[in-house]
Amino acid sequence: MREIYVFGHKKPDTDSVTASIALSYLKRAMGINAKPMILDRINKETEFVLNYFNVKVPEYLEDVKLQLKDLNYYKNCFIDEGSSINKAYKYMSEHNITGVPIVKNNKKVKGLITSKMIGEELINGNFSNLHTSYDNIVEVLEGEPLLKFDDEINGNIIAASYRSSTFLTTLELKNNTIMIVGDRHNLIEAAVNNRIKLLIIVGNQEIKEEHLTIARQNKVNIIRTHFDTFKSSKLINLAKYARDLLTVDRNISFNENDYYDDFKEKCSKYGYNNYPIVNTKGICLGLIRVTDINKVNKKQVILVDHNDSNQSVEGLNESELLEIVDHHNIGSLTTNMPINFRSMTVGSTNTIIYSMYNENNIQIPKNIAGLMLSGIISDTLKFTSPTTTEYDKYVAKRLSILAELDIESYSKDMFKAGADLKGKTIKEVIEGDLKLYNVDNKKIAISQIITFNSEQIFNKKQEYINEITEMKNNRDLELFILCVTDIIKNGSYIFYDVASENLVCDALELKKIYQGYFLENCLSRKKQLVPLIMNAIR
Repeated sequence: MREIYVFGHKKPDTDSVTASIALSYLKRAMGINAKPMILDRINKETEFVLNYFNVKVPEYLEDVKLQLKDLNYYKNCFIDEGSSINKAYKYMSEHNITGVPIVKNNKKVKGLITSKMIGEELINGNFSNLHTSYDNIVEVLEGEPLLKFDDEINGNIIAASYRSSTFLTTLELKNNTIMIVGDRHNLIEAAVNNRIKLLIIVGNQEIKEEHLTIARQNKVNIIRTHFDTFKSSKLINLAKYARDLLTVDRNISFNENDYYDDFKEKCSKYGYNNYPIVNTKGICLGLIRVTDINKVNKKQVILVDHNDSNQSVEGLNESELLEIVDHHNIGSLTTNMPINFRSMTVGSTNTIIYSMYNENNIQIPKNIAGLMLSGIISDTLKFTSPTTTEYDKYVAKRLSILAELDIESYSKDMFKAGADLKGKTIKEVIEGDLKLYNVDNKKIAISQIITFNSEQIFNKKQEYINEITEMKNNRDLELFILCVTDIIKNGSYIFYDVASENLVCDALELKKIYQGYFLENCLSRKKQLVPLIMNAIR
């Protein structure tokens, strides 16, 4: 069963991370192989939540771009370096391919042999010399191994086609001679007496016992075949090692994790049709053909807590988007096929997922209930955000019972953990919950910091202003706003890049604004800031 990745936006917060875990659990309970993922490091609040409920941090997902492992290449397609040319050719014929990787004993790629290489060998090869294994010769000649003393055979081939007297006076039998002969016993006797390397008896002819005795004494290898002299002479060169046909320029392989686009570009440069595929350890996994690269299995994904491509994983357009569960405004995503899109005007994605559990009659485990409750508390700022609905409060109450938690005391501990800026750089604080938005092809950034003590920001006010201004310029943004939400004071302080004062002032419909301006009752970036900024940009 294929794995489906479930993940939130690029800057994971508690709602998006817990939603991905909760939805993945629900899908698995429904028989769907879903796996929660994250696109970046989790923040301290989310870390507190996961530790509290003893849940592992989801794995990091770098991108969902098409990789070679997503293609329908030939799995486990390779032959051992000791294989014969004959075996390589038959393997290619059986699999309807024109090339096959040759691997060493450790399954690492030695090279790739093609049908073209075999054809060139059969036309231009050295037919008088043979270097291969005894077993390869038996395989090619469909032979019977009568005597075997050497695993490897290296010698010059001669066929007993002359009269015996002519043969014996014309040709010298040596210890590197490979002789093909029928039932010419005088020649067989001469061969075993001269300690030749290999004697091949054709036509299933008999060999005298006395000659076998001499052969054993002189360690002469003997193979018997049912083929005649002509066919044996014709086939024997197919017993050569396939590895001996390899060329340096064809020793090109690709890693299964290589990107599809990079592979296509390099294929155009190399100009070949077949390439070995290896894993990160260099172990051969199979063969990929350029003619088959359009047969792809795109990575399957489900998005939670976002539906905007700017906030999502790299390569999303190369994946198969199956479903979206979100509570934000409709973003920039488009799909080629209809998908399940679950959207509700509630304060948390986990509120929606709670409904999905009920609809599918799936019981929520205690730790999952705790995670979902945490997501709701976080995104609604414990029900103080204007995005909060009565349904959020109802769901939170039900989840608190399942999780056996007191919302009031747990919320304080969770927010306290999240508001701790100790050990973070200013850039890390700003990027902790940063979201990008597209407005008429213009990009804006709004970062939100939740704190119990805004003084820790004001003490470094100018450094924060300098940082967001630099980030705005480096990223070619139209506007960069930092929203410091003080839970105790029930409002947010607004900071902005130095070039955007008039724009921010107009957007917030103020007569005058300054760095660190306090907006009373402003707790929701999504509902109270984003719409105003978007209208001002348009």
